[in-house]
Amino acid sequence: MNARIDLPSLSVPEVYFATIPSGIRMPYVATGSGEPLLFVHGSLCDYRYWNGQAAALSKDFLCVSVSLSHYWPVDDSSFHGNFSWQAHVDELAEFITAMNLGPVHLVGHSRGGCVAFHLARAYPHLVKTLTLADPGGPLQIDGMVDAALPPATEALRAKVAAMIEGGDIEAGLEMFVDSVSMPGIWRRSTPAFRTMALDNAATLPKQFRDPLPAYTRAAAGQLRCRTLLIAGEKSPRMYRNNVDRLVEWIAQADRQTIAGASHGMTFTHAAAFNRLLLGFLSAA
Repeated sequence: MNARIDLPSLSVPEVYFATIPSGIRMPYVATGSGEPLLFVHGSLCDYRYWNGQAAALSKDFLCVSVSLSHYWPVDDSSFHGNFSWQAHVDELAEFITAMNLGPVHLVGHSRGGCVAFHLARAYPHLVKTLTLADPGGPLQIDGMVDAALPPATEALRAKVAAMIEGGDIEAGLEMFVDSVSMPGIWRRSTPAFRTMALDNAATLPKQFRDPLPAYTRAAAGQLRCRTLLIAGEKSPRMYRNNVDRLVEWIAQADRQTIAGASHGMTFTHAAAFNRLLLGFLSAA
């Protein structure tokens, strides 16, 4: 029997908007109490992506999930600025500071993992621990040619962008989601997940025009916080390669693999993911 992608629910606590110094009104939800645990979503997602983590971990932590700028729900009255990973790093730093949350336990998935990585590197005083699940972005190996995504991946993404911008949105999303997880995963996803992806479909072409920076030994060596790297056993090779290298390069890093999981591990295998995260945080 094929597994279904599921989210516990898109019914979440009341959403608030934090106005940060740059003028952006950042959507967020918060549940629980204790040390702050801040979740950063990846492609096609928003604060709803982390429902399964907030529900389980809010017993021990103040769980805060944000939507990065350009992602649902966009507040048109104050929205401005270009879509970029660097802007997302800086606005998260503003959010943590404005909300007086730091230092936080920071958790990022996929593209959000890259954003979280660079937040911890650039603003170390704001991050107590770092958890990266299948961190996205290319990998720069010493002595090798400049890192870049494979040509086949670039061609697929160009096709996806053209489909979405041409109005063939669901087919474009299916092509992309299957490519970063496994064939057929879009069709097995629940209406809740598809709704979230459709709400954020317009961000995907913008994302493709803003390539993520490569992970390097030098950048990873700048991290000083305890770090947990989590890979899905069946995740595409590029994510597992990132985890393999980063655990070597980061001074205080542990590695875990979730058996049977692919890229969407945080909700297809939410219980296993939550156990790993809670065990790591309990030892921090």
